[in-house]
Amino acid sequence: MAEQKTQKSSEKADKAEKKEDKKSTKNELPEVKPGMTIRVHQKIKEKGPKGDKERIQVFEGIVLGQKHGKEKGATITVRKISDGIGVEKIFPIHSPNIAKIELVKQAKVKKSKLYYLRSYKKRLREKKIDQAK
Repeated sequence: MAEQKTQKSSEKADKAEKKEDKKSTKNELPEVKPGMTIRVHQKIKEKGPKGDKERIQVFEGIVLGQKHGKEKGATITVRKISDGIGVEKIFPIHSPNIAKIELVKQAKVKKSKLYYLRSYKKRLREKKIDQAK
């Protein structure tokens, strides 16, 4: 009897875990690496006098680093220059607020974290990106 209860509870836990994984991870995300220039389409919810609106805002910049691999809590740091001022955003990859990520171009880099680009004025050398879609 006790054996059946533990088996049922473990089955429920497995089902809940699988359901949560399906919600939180996106399969259609491209392989994002440091040095890539990407376009992140982010859903923005606005509250106004006429009601709630949802729009998509695009943030295009270079990936400085990626943390936590492909876990649920994986993030990427994206940097762009806007009106001469550097702007960085940290995006959770598996967030439901991220509509899609587009790859624009890839630069040749030798490091996994490109934080030196914050004070680096020269451009990085680019290499071609394979778009096999």
